[in-house]
Formats: sequence, structure tokens, C-alpha cells
Amino acid sequence: MKTRTELEQENAKIKAQLARKDSIIDQLKEALILERNRKFAAATESLRSLQSELFNEPEQDADEPASDEQLSVDDDTITVPTHTRKRGGRKPLPEELPRIEIIHDLSDADKICPHDGSTLKLIGDKTSEQLDIIPMQIQVIRHVRKQYACPCCEGYLKTATKPNQPIEKSQASAGLLSYIAVSKYADSLPLYRQTNILGRFGIEMNRTTLANWMIKCGELVQPLINRFEETLLDAPFIHMDETPVQVLNEAGKAAQSKSYMWVRSAGPPENRITLFNYDSSRSGRVPARLLAGYQGALMVDGYEGYEPVCREQALTRLGCWTHARRKFVDVSRSSKKKNGQAAYAIKLIAKLYQIEKSMKEASPEARHIERQARAKPIIDTLKDWLDDTRPKVAPKTTLGKALHYLDNQWPRLIGYLNDGRYPIDNNPVENAIRPFAIGRKNWLFSASVGGAKASANLYSLIETAKANGLEPYAYLKRVFSELPNAKGFDDVDKLLPRSIAEKEQQ
Repeated sequence: MKTRTELEQENAKIKAQLARKDSIIDQLKEALILERNRKFAAATESLRSLQSELFNEPEQDADEPASDEQLSVDDDTITVPTHTRKRGGRKPLPEELPRIEIIHDLSDADKICPHDGSTLKLIGDKTSEQLDIIPMQIQVIRHVRKQYACPCCEGYLKTATKPNQPIEKSQASAGLLSYIAVSKYADSLPLYRQTNILGRFGIEMNRTTLANWMIKCGELVQPLINRFEETLLDAPFIHMDETPVQVLNEAGKAAQSKSYMWVRSAGPPENRITLFNYDSSRSGRVPARLLAGYQGALMVDGYEGYEPVCREQALTRLGCWTHARRKFVDVSRSSKKKNGQAAYAIKLIAKLYQIEKSMKEASPEARHIERQARAKPIIDTLKDWLDDTRPKVAPKTTLGKALHYLDNQWPRLIGYLNDGRYPIDNNPVENAIRPFAIGRKNWLFSASVGGAKASANLYSLIETAKANGLEPYAYLKRVFSELPNAKGFDDVDKLLPRSIAEKEQQ
């Protein structure tokens, strides 16, 4: 028969085992809820359902657009029992659009007053506007080159020249190539769907032809990409991230294996450069190649593949507060119960973003001063809370992982305090990656390495054009028309998005 001491020890052991099992079950429940949310719930991180946890403090990233309610153009309001809502206003149609007037007049009989028989007098017009769209208009451009011969000797013949074309001896004009590129890389429309659309208009083309055109366009714009590279590497800091892509025909790799699109972005909002680069690997050798010779700061997430180049080139590595915040958002999403600790961290990070938003137009010097005066005390409070909370939380829980990430990235996260030019997060490059990620769901893979590299160049042009306020189709059409006839660096520089944007503003 067991003694009382032995029974107590056995009981304690069983309780410890049950506690460990309960902990594992809780972790699995958190993981299951989080995975369901990621797969089925809305992707937004605004966390409106957690407003009570956030003490009703607004949380909005510095570069995040205002909500629909904030963008209302009508000052009239509607009061409902729970809140006050602004009435949505209709925005006027752009003035630069062409107008076609359709006049609606009274018949001659209706122009007579029924009361006294007098002829009605025109006193004005009542005008309303509708937006009309004409489906794809397809036309054929005929290049007619005049030929001349000497009437005397009949031995001299001269033919008028035509400008160099984006793809010589091809049926594709600059306009068609731009349409295909923008449809795929900006609007995520795969090439096989584009062939179906063209087929409805009687144009029979196969996907292989369109794919070859895109590869040649990617090669055509390489001089512009080279200028983007030079400009980007002169920036005081660079945003960088990577995202998977699948290439079917790549030497030494299975078709199902992952390759990567590496994305860099730099420059002020009015002159931002975004560059996509394809590589088969995610190893540290890729950022070492893409950042060769660079001296400045690098804003990235927590992936340690960036650390070798930062260490070898003495780059200042900055951490992303959006990534840190996202870990605590996952804590709130992984449980049906409110988590006050996660809400507290989100609340403090929200205060940092409020400070950044208030200084959006400030100079780097003023921003540095304000960060030291207003943001640093909040960060010190967050660090005290982190040091006090982390030892009390199981490391394998969602909250434990969030705290570990925050602690591990801390020296990088607070780096933005040291220079007013530095960003608080990696949002610009993540925003540039988003269209690629959406498109990848539609076109799924690249058939070849050449196709992936061409896609990288065309994504670079389109995302840079968008960042500089240019309409992608118009910009690509100009590039495809003028770049084949460029004579030197000056002609190439005239096609930089910032050069065109500045000329349009004059």
C-alpha cells in the first residue's frame, strides 16, 4: 500500500501532466482559430470588433487611407439609434473626360401653354451626367512607307523610314503591348483569359504569342530598370521584402518548388522607386547581391536572411512595427475571449502611429525631435511592460510568440527613432507586393525563368508609375513607343516616371 507522501507525489505528477496537456490543447485551439480566421475571415487588420479592447482609440497606419465614412463629400448626416452616419455623396465625373451632349427638347405641340395658348420661352437647361463605357476598340495601324526613285538614272531608290518598334516585324503595336501588360500585371488578368477576350472581337492569338511578347517587352525596358536601380541605391534607406513564385521550367529545380520575387522600394512618396527581382533562392546571398555597395538603412521584417548583408556592409537594420503589431492582432484573433495584454500592446503601438500621422508633412529634423519627445516615452513604457510580462507567459502560446518577436526585434524596431528620415514600418513595399500576390492567385506560375524576369521588370514599371501618380497604360504606351528610339541616357531619363509626372504638372 502506498504511503500518503507517495500518493501526493503521484497526484502532483498527474496534475502536472494534465496541465501540460491543457496547455498543448490551448495552443492547438489558438492555432486552429487563427488558421480559420486567416482562411475565411476578412483580411483587414483594422480590428473594429476589438474596439472595446483598444479603449476606443483609433488605430490607423500612417500610410493607410481614410475610411469610407471619412471620405464622404456630403455634410448631411443621418442619425440612427446607435450612431450618427454621414450621408454618402456622389462624386462628380472627371472634367477631363470627353462629353457627348444629347439634347432632349419638347415637341412643338408641347411648347404651347395650355392655359392661355402662349408660346413657351426657353429659360435654361437642366443637365445630368451618366458615365458611359465603350468596349475595347480595335483598329489596325498601317505603316505606309513612300518610295522614291531617280527619273533619270533609275539607279537610285530611297524609302522613307519608320520609327523603331517595340518588337520589330511584329503585329503588336505599343498600344496592344501596353494593354496586355497592364491587364496581366496591374489587373491580374491571365494571358489565356486575354486571348479569349481578343477572340470575342475576332482576333485569334494564342497564349504563347502573348507570353513571348511580354518577355520581349521585359527585355526592352531594361535600360529604365537600370536607372531605377541606380536611383534606388542612392536612397538613405530601402524597404525590402520577398514573396514566393513558382517557375515550372527551371534547371535543377522541381516544378513544384518555390522560387522568390524580391522587392525593394525607396524614395519619398512623390518620387518612389519600386523594383522587383526574380531569384530561385531565398538565401542571404540574394540581398547581398541586390544591395552590393549600398550604404544606408534597410527596413525589413524579422527574416534573418537579411542579417549577413547588414553585418558585412554595416547597414542599419530597421524593424517593422506593423509586423510586431500583427503578432498581437493574431493573439486577439486566436481566442474568443478578449486578451487585455494583447490589446494593451496594440494600444501603445497605435499611439506611435498617431504620432507619425501627425508629422506626415514635417521635415526629417522636426520628425526626429518629435519622435524623441513623444514616441520614445511610449516605447519606454512598452519595453517595461514587455520585460514584466514575457516571463509570465508560456513561450509556445500565441501571446508568448508575439512577446518573443517583440523582444527579439526590439533593437531594430526602435531604430527609427534615431533618424527623422527613417520609416516606422515596411508598408510601402508590402503594398507594392500586394498586386503581385493577387495576380499570382490567377496566373499561378511562370513557365520559364525568362518569363519570371520579364514579369519582374514590368511589375517594376507599373508599380513605380502608380507610386508617382501615373496611369499605367498611358505610361507603358509611352515607354514602348519612345524607348526603342532613345539615342542616349538623356532620352532614357525623360521616360522616368518622375520626369513625366513633373512635366505633366507644369
